[in-house]
Amino acid sequence: MKSITDIPDLKGKRVFVRVDWNVPMKDGKVLDDFRIKKSIPTLEYLRNAGAQVTIATHVTHGSVDPLVPFVPPSMTLLPNLRDNPGEEANSEEFALELAAQSDIYVNEAFPESHREYASIVRVPKLLPSYAGFRFLEEVNELSKAFNPPTPSLLILGGAKFETKIPLVNKFINIVDYIFIGGANAKPAFETDLRNNPKIFFPHGDIGALDADEETIEDLKSKIKQSEFVLWNGPLGNYEKGFKKGTLELAKILSESGKQVIVGGGDTLASIRELNIYDKFSFVSTAGAAMLDFLVTGTLPGIEALKLSQVN
Repeated sequence: MKSITDIPDLKGKRVFVRVDWNVPMKDGKVLDDFRIKKSIPTLEYLRNAGAQVTIATHVTHGSVDPLVPFVPPSMTLLPNLRDNPGEEANSEEFALELAAQSDIYVNEAFPESHREYASIVRVPKLLPSYAGFRFLEEVNELSKAFNPPTPSLLILGGAKFETKIPLVNKFINIVDYIFIGGANAKPAFETDLRNNPKIFFPHGDIGALDADEETIEDLKSKIKQSEFVLWNGPLGNYEKGFKKGTLELAKILSESGKQVIVGGGDTLASIRELNIYDKFSFVSTAGAAMLDFLVTGTLPGIEALKLSQVN
């Protein structure tokens, strides 16, 4: 992949930047601008080099209007990409429409790059394409998990265990310990994983809605023993308010002095609530894309950039 710093001359060039500003919003206001802020250095670099920048994002519901205050001066923000069914359908027609007014494509939407959408994988086939600063940082930082210092610990919370099995199967050969908690704990415990000496589970009721103090103490002990921790997913039903264990874990990790990489929607929510974004080695802006990258080492959006017809 080439970086935007590899673009030979940006002066006067029309640059289409795909960002992921699908952030929590309520009553027309942005509740968390972490993901937005992380894309700003790329936008400012392009503007300062003389480019004419068009920004595109999707939002899950409604209008992009609450995002307008975050748009740097002299840049244009397109309407919600998902307003056009061609985005999710990976339509060539929609990709041609997006690419028509641009000379260069930049992907700064790592959290959406696990999806084969028109703005992620088809537009790069039509324009010289590059990765933004944060996109490359995500790839570089998450790649550190493939060869971590030892001892190392993977903390896997959240739900939908069937989607996490590939990650467990891969990292069982990489890390020294794996903790499986949250809604994942019960289905995982019902498999042969419960017999693996590297894997440990919550204490007490394994189907509980939150982690108890004994579980937190167990995690604290393993974190003390570890040099590297990778954490994705809450320890309880975060959306329904069972967040005590997750918040405790976030505090412990933030104060551990260890190399800690974190990511995932509800995981980030706990970090936002405590306002401790700067207390970790790396906080990924991604959730599902982070997990997919950790399993495969790539994403459709990465492959699209690699295959781009860059002159």
